[in-house]
Amino acid sequence: MYEIIMNSVDDTERFAVKLANLLEAQDTITLEGDLGAGKTTFTKALAKGLGVKRTVNSPTFTIVKQYEGRLPFNHLDVYRLAESDEDLGWDELFYGDAVSVIEWAHLIEQDLPQDRLAIEIYRIGENERRFVLLPRGERYEALCEELMK
Repeated sequence: MYEIIMNSVDDTERFAVKLANLLEAQDTITLEGDLGAGKTTFTKALAKGLGVKRTVNSPTFTIVKQYEGRLPFNHLDVYRLAESDEDLGWDELFYGDAVSVIEWAHLIEQDLPQDRLAIEIYRIGENERRFVLLPRGERYEALCEELMK
């Protein structure tokens, strides 16, 4: 487990871009946090770090949005799937060429890749956030070690 305190939106954006520069095809990042914790802010900055030119916003009503950048980028918000058991083609998303970021990932826990980087975001002030990184698998442990340098 790794913890980082972000004192501003700029800190969060710098961190997301740093992470984006380390990502590879098939990397999966899950995001948890209360409404307004900063999941979408983090995701927008990550997408920018991946070279996505289009505006990234929450896919709340479409569940999945896909973007092109240095790597293809899947942004999922599965909040509306809380009562669903449908398989929406997760394997194609998670095991293709893209990086995937999933907000409210606990709602599809059974469908997620075993190896992934889970990030929990906690609001601790107006602009301050505590990020808890929980790497699952050797790839993500090494990724976190590199991020902490």
